[in-house]
Amino acid sequence: MVKKYSIGILFSVTGSYGTVGKSMLNGAKLACDQVNSDKGFGIQLRPVEHNPGGDLSAYAPAVETMIAGGVNHIVGCYTSSSRKEVIPVFEKHDALLWYPTHYEGFESSANVIYTGAAPNHHMLPLVDYFTRNIGKRVFCVGSNYIWAWESNRVLREELALRQGSVVGERYLPVGETDVDCIIQSIFETNPDIVFNSLIGESAYAFFRAFRAACTARGIDQVKRYPVASCNLSEPELSSIGQQAIDGHLSSSVYFASIDTPANHDFVRKYQAAFPQEIVPSAEAEAAYSAVILLAKSLYQAGNDDMRAVKTCAANQRLSAPQGEVVIDPSTFHAHLTPRIGRSRGDGQFDIVFDAGRPVAPDPYLINSTSTLEAPSRRPALRIVS
Repeated sequence: MVKKYSIGILFSVTGSYGTVGKSMLNGAKLACDQVNSDKGFGIQLRPVEHNPGGDLSAYAPAVETMIAGGVNHIVGCYTSSSRKEVIPVFEKHDALLWYPTHYEGFESSANVIYTGAAPNHHMLPLVDYFTRNIGKRVFCVGSNYIWAWESNRVLREELALRQGSVVGERYLPVGETDVDCIIQSIFETNPDIVFNSLIGESAYAFFRAFRAACTARGIDQVKRYPVASCNLSEPELSSIGQQAIDGHLSSSVYFASIDTPANHDFVRKYQAAFPQEIVPSAEAEAAYSAVILLAKSLYQAGNDDMRAVKTCAANQRLSAPQGEVVIDPSTFHAHLTPRIGRSRGDGQFDIVFDAGRPVAPDPYLINSTSTLEAPSRRPALRIVS
């Protein structure tokens, strides 16, 4: 008899970062359908969906509701603030969060499996790339919460190793779209590159307004003030709009343009299931992979007990659309392959750097060195709770 398990799916598909949430929900649903239609998995999944609508206060009650209904495993959350909001609930009930997106690192919870990129997968390769190819004077703009704060802190420390500097740093509330003062500060400080850690509607407004302001001044924004991010994906390019879609750098572990048979198959299935979408995002691929990894772990455990499933998740391997993904048994983060893309006018990315192999996760940046150069001595970094 095939065992059936209920799993939680927790993504904000409405609100200021609903574009990303929808793509993550799509990836998770595609994986559930695959598990349920493929007898090789040996189990059936029943997804229980909740949409917090981008409201931070709605996340913990949604988790409480799902756990009370017998759900021990939840794939979900996009923002770091939502993840930190729900972790105490998972720890209280001894349930497991499968967190499927890039994040700022410097965290470890016995009740979380982190299947998205750690800072050594996205921040370090990006800093290496732009300090080598563009410049070392950086202006930082971000949403006013932990993702941007910690990303900019790591950026500062990595720039210091390379004799670079942050010439300006500005934050906006999540969802805020008034970016004129920030753009004026960029022109005044005249950086080599802008590092963006805005999310959702704030980011889309910034890209549009910055391109327009540069054009009004006769400036080629892509050449003079390139913008680099660790959280810009294909569906978001569509939200930015055609007038400002091209030339942006994004550091990620997945792009829909990866040229492998496994990824071609994933993109084809994704587009068939969600014809309104152009291509899957890194977040969609991460959510898809998280559900598949969870299904494999549930099958091996033979039940949905959190500790049994977590034990089976250790060293779990998956030939994912991005390449091989392995769950590290010491950190319960994933081995992933760093890549950097440059956005195109058709809403996809040209891959300008590919590490070529999975890199071990290093969420506290204890052992990491540049993925583009030989190991060098690094300073001790403080741990942020």
